[in-house]
Amino acid sequence: MRSGEELDGFEGEASSTSMISGASSPYQPTTEPVSQRRGLAGLRCDPDYLRGALGCLKVAQVILALIAFICIETIMECSPCEGLYFFEFVSCSAFVVTGVLLILFSLNLHVRIPQINWNLTIFGFLATAVYAVNTFLAVQKWRLSIHQQSASDYIRARTESRDVDGRPEIQRLDT
Repeated sequence: MRSGEELDGFEGEASSTSMISGASSPYQPTTEPVSQRRGLAGLRCDPDYLRGALGCLKVAQVILALIAFICIETIMECSPCEGLYFFEFVSCSAFVVTGVLLILFSLNLHVRIPQINWNLTIFGFLATAVYAVNTFLAVQKWRLSIHQQSASDYIRARTESRDVDGRPEIQRLDT
């Protein structure tokens, strides 16, 4: 076993007792503050963000999205409901996403979670939304062209069946 002197460290090396006791040694602990990760403990609301322009806009967006969602839910009957369902989806999605962003920024969670690049995340979300709108419009255009094509095929078939002059194999009965 080692004696007490051997436990103090090698020559030129700080021992654990000298570090704790504060004895003079060239290996003193650093004076820089060590950030202790507290996780999500100690969350506080940031009133400066809520009073600022961006905070006020977020609060207004949440309130307006909630009002829109409540108004759309009061409708009992509808004839063409597709637009109603789309508005319901958009208002509910806007309420949820904007509410989450409001909580995220008002509690400064975007600063406490540095592992996520928030600018890139928001850009990715916006890019996904643009692609979704583009896909929706492309499908609508495709459906409209299919519908118009089938209608024009029907009209063409009816007119061609009445055109017997151009087709000698079909004889007219009225002559």
